[in-house]
Amino acid sequence: MKEEMKMTAVYIIIGIVVVLVLWYIGTSNGIKRLDLKVQEGNSSIEVALEKRYDVLTKMLDVVKGYQKHEKEVLTEVIALRRGMSMSEMNQANKSMDDAFGKISVLAENYPELKSSNNFLQLQATITDVEEHLQAARRLYNANVNAYNAKIVVFPNSIVAGAMGAVQKPFFEASEGKRQDVKMSFN
Repeated sequence: MKEEMKMTAVYIIIGIVVVLVLWYIGTSNGIKRLDLKVQEGNSSIEVALEKRYDVLTKMLDVVKGYQKHEKEVLTEVIALRRGMSMSEMNQANKSMDDAFGKISVLAENYPELKSSNNFLQLQATITDVEEHLQAARRLYNANVNAYNAKIVVFPNSIVAGAMGAVQKPFFEASEGKRQDVKMSFN
């Protein structure tokens, strides 16, 4: 009888160990899947920012034909490279927002520029690029939220700590985008 109890205890211990190992593997794989989704979202933001940079550069070329001394605006638009951190991408986004604002102000000073077909097409393209960038931001931030939630909740935090998983930063809107829009219909 004692021998049967020992064997039962061994089977229970083996069963518990197997369940814990399977849980660990499942949790680890879940964290890795979410990390891949965050990387995919990050890549989408990089692609959208690069496209935005290209369109702003083309728009600036059109504008430069109307105003040569506005060349310093181009130098304020930073060149994007793969592998930027999220804080660097946030800063690049802010710089491009500033440059686009300066281009828009310059266009206001030149009515013939605003009516140029090239400029109008580029403005439409900018709108499209901005929509893609917003979608990429939402996807990235949703994935970051899911990832961060997964790694901070007990008992997943034990597995995340063993894997070296750390919370990811969100892609934040630039300060200018967070402020209220002032509209004038003069």
